[in-house]
Amino acid sequence: MSGEKRLAIFCSSSSEINPNYNQAARELTRAACSLGYVIVSGGTVKGTMGVVADEVVECGGKHVGVIPRFMTEVAYPKLSEVVWTDTMSERKEEMRRGTCAAVALPGGIGTLDELIETLTLAKLKRYSGKVFALNVDGFYDPLAGLLDYFVSTGMLDEHSRSLIEFPSTVTELTESLSKI
Repeated sequence: MSGEKRLAIFCSSSSEINPNYNQAARELTRAACSLGYVIVSGGTVKGTMGVVADEVVECGGKHVGVIPRFMTEVAYPKLSEVVWTDTMSERKEEMRRGTCAAVALPGGIGTLDELIETLTLAKLKRYSGKVFALNVDGFYDPLAGLLDYFVSTGMLDEHSRSLIEFPSTVTELTESLSKI
């Protein structure tokens, strides 16, 4: 692990989503691999997780999948490394371990949970990586608006709000990742 740049990617397990989201996942994965990042993800064949895994294989990159033991039947078969956990909470912790950035692609409630916990840990100085939500087609506009509302009501300070970035394109996100 020494010397490796590791990127956590949180994403959807659903296949019934806007194809633009999976296209952005492919582009981000290719870009991250070309920047030398080891990809750390949920490691399953399902939805966008499977898209990310396929793209890492296609790029010849390194991919660490973090999978709860109760999900063994959906584990992606060509992971470079598998980290098994007992719970979803352990999975989130292991996905962040050693990463210098975490990116949430458009996803559902699980992705939101991963993103919000990571942002909370960054606020508490328990996660030192950068936090991004790739805002494909405005997917994360409601969350950005909610965080801005929290600032306006005093529920969140501006510094803590600045700990998460919402790049709207893979190119914009890649530029940020290239500086880490």
